Amino acid sequence: MKPLCGRQIHLTMSSIIAPASAAASASTASADLVFSVAGMTCASCVGRVEKALLRVPGVLKAEVNLATQTATVVSAKNAGSGRDLSSELTHAVHRAGFEATPRNETLDAASIDNAELAKEAASAREGWRVALAAALSFPLVLPMLGMAFGVHWMLPGWVQLALATPVQFFLGARFYRAGWSAVKASSGNMDLLVALGTSAAYGLSVVQLWRHRTMQASPALYFEASAVVITLVLLGKWMETRAKRQTAEAIRALNALRPDTARVRRDGVDGEIPASQVRVGDVVVVRPGERLPVDGRVLEGSSEVDESLITGESLPVAKHEGDAVTGGAVNGVGLLVLTTTAVGAESTLARIVRLVESAQAKKAPIQRLVDRVSAVFVPVVIARALVTLLGWVATSGDWEGAILNAVAVLVIACPCALGLATPTAIMVGTGAAAKRGILIKDAEALEVAHDVSVVAFDKTGTLTMGQPQLMAAVPWPLSTQTERAGLVAYCAAVQSGSEHPLASAVTRAAQAKGLQIEAATDLRTVPGRGVQATVAGRLLRLGSSRYMAELKADTSMLDDQAAHWQAQGCTVSWLAEVFPADGHSAAVLGLLAFGDAPKPSAALAVSALKKMGIRSVLITGDNAGSANAAALAVGITEVYADVLPENKASIVEQLKAGGTKVAMVGDGINDAPALAAADVGIAMSTGTDVAMHTASITLMRGDPALVADAIDISKRTHAKIRQNLFWAFAYNVVGIPLAALGYLNPVLAGAAMAFSSVSVVSNALLLRRWKGSPAATKDSRGV
Repeated sequence: MKPLCGRQIHLTMSSIIAPASAAASASTASADLVFSVAGMTCASCVGRVEKALLRVPGVLKAEVNLATQTATVVSAKNAGSGRDLSSELTHAVHRAGFEATPRNETLDAASIDNAELAKEAASAREGWRVALAAALSFPLVLPMLGMAFGVHWMLPGWVQLALATPVQFFLGARFYRAGWSAVKASSGNMDLLVALGTSAAYGLSVVQLWRHRTMQASPALYFEASAVVITLVLLGKWMETRAKRQTAEAIRALNALRPDTARVRRDGVDGEIPASQVRVGDVVVVRPGERLPVDGRVLEGSSEVDESLITGESLPVAKHEGDAVTGGAVNGVGLLVLTTTAVGAESTLARIVRLVESAQAKKAPIQRLVDRVSAVFVPVVIARALVTLLGWVATSGDWEGAILNAVAVLVIACPCALGLATPTAIMVGTGAAAKRGILIKDAEALEVAHDVSVVAFDKTGTLTMGQPQLMAAVPWPLSTQTERAGLVAYCAAVQSGSEHPLASAVTRAAQAKGLQIEAATDLRTVPGRGVQATVAGRLLRLGSSRYMAELKADTSMLDDQAAHWQAQGCTVSWLAEVFPADGHSAAVLGLLAFGDAPKPSAALAVSALKKMGIRSVLITGDNAGSANAAALAVGITEVYADVLPENKASIVEQLKAGGTKVAMVGDGINDAPALAAADVGIAMSTGTDVAMHTASITLMRGDPALVADAIDISKRTHAKIRQNLFWAFAYNVVGIPLAALGYLNPVLAGAAMAFSSVSVVSNALLLRRWKGSPAATKDSRGV
């Protein structure tokens, strides 16, 4: 990629403090409290738990997620002073009929493994319950299957009673318990509908059996309806649970990256200790092929590290002494000795897990509409079933048929799918994005991003590399490439003792070309002008045009070239030689131009956004020449240059005029106000903490191509949410009238209800196939 010119931005203290304080403004809320909630089965349960939590004094906001079985509570700052708020919240949930357990955010790998084993054991137990229910129900259904082949036979009534009773009251006891809890809370839920419906069918059969006990003819019994409905609901919940566990695959994959042990060097001796016992400052030894147990910085050695599951980077990244490494990455072929910089909850991996979990637990705006519908759904269904019962009795006088039709209405209307439609899609979408290196902090950002029509980019560090590079070196007199290389080598020698960004750029260029750098003596910095040194007996001066003027060096032969580069925002430096015989004059040896190169994938990112119908805009504090050069290189036509940090947010507000959804992409402290002002803030993880805290989406690689990927996964997730909600409502809109009119018996209603829940989860799981665009390639590692 051809470099472009650009100058470094030097921030004043006021420009740093103001945005930072704006991004971290005082909040009236304390940190979130997160609980695991057991016993929720449908969207109505979610509403009950939220109401119970909101009734606790000091609670400002409560969000409950059916798919993750979690509750997130935001309380007033001083709500917990002098009282055990966590305990009060737990008791409130218990009174509502559920069990809440505070979440531990600092679990070690062993604890996480134990939790996974517990979930596997619970799933196995549920599997056996389903198998037992199916075994008891199958003989009841067998006569119905035989009728399709012209075989008419029926099990004796007492046998049907014996088979259906354990299904109804042992395997189906969970529905009675949860339904009774809902009644005590003056509410309703899926379990209440199942308990009412199956009890009606079972009770009708018992009455019929008792009434005809002395008759030879077999009465009409409906034990198979009650037993099969419970079996199908249990099967649906079991399949749903297994499918939901797949939606949390990203979290489990990240948690699996935490090694149990670490090899720590103390007093010159290497020994293994539990990873949880490693402390900041400890020296950790990582052998080839091992996973890094901590965040750290390389003290000794060099290797290539596979960070794919953390950043989404497809190829290993080279690491040398002084480079930062992330816990959870896999060491390649070299031995690495690290000094620990972060452990436990403060590690990068732990923060990523918390971000993904937080996004999965929070609600998308569209879910709030679903919650309002669900709050009145169960009472309306019960009323509809009662109307069905009375209507059939009034028109036909058939109590048995009326009860069965009312049962079918109760069973098919269970609002499981409504509660799962949105959160399952959010879970899978955020998980797929995390695997790609896109961290989405909240569900609202994921939903809003799909509607973005303008993306505003910062320049330095976002679209460009963020550090000066040697763009050109022109020797004088104009001559061969060999002499150009000699000019670079001389400049590198003169600046060998300097840590200035321009000196680093020259050194990198010389090393990249394999140039031999002469030893320099008498190195000295001339403040505000440049540097001087003696190289191979020659008195050399390297610096600005002002320095050359003071040395009385004639620059006229390259002034036009220098002016051209400076018009594009380049920084230029001159190399001159001072002659011992006349220390007051110097001869120009050449001209250097420094620029900020665009990131390899920047142009691809802008092109990908254009194909999606999204307009790209550049907002930068750099001068017009530098900004236009950068925009031209990556394909942006709309440029705002010379923008002060505090004015970036104003431009974002202008872009939002008329309801336009705007995403802002940046990496610096000066981008924080604009990131907050945008509908969706997207920060580069290679930037500042303030930018990442302000933004709702963080790109784990400083790769602009991931911006298009973030919007793409948002579009796909939002599409899945719409599809899921359509099917969830469609089942009820179509199924309830059919059941009320007698076209749907309770068995088919139970099957349809179970299938609706599994189908919305399975549809959401299709998002796992998303891999992102090929634009975000290995070339982005250079950032």
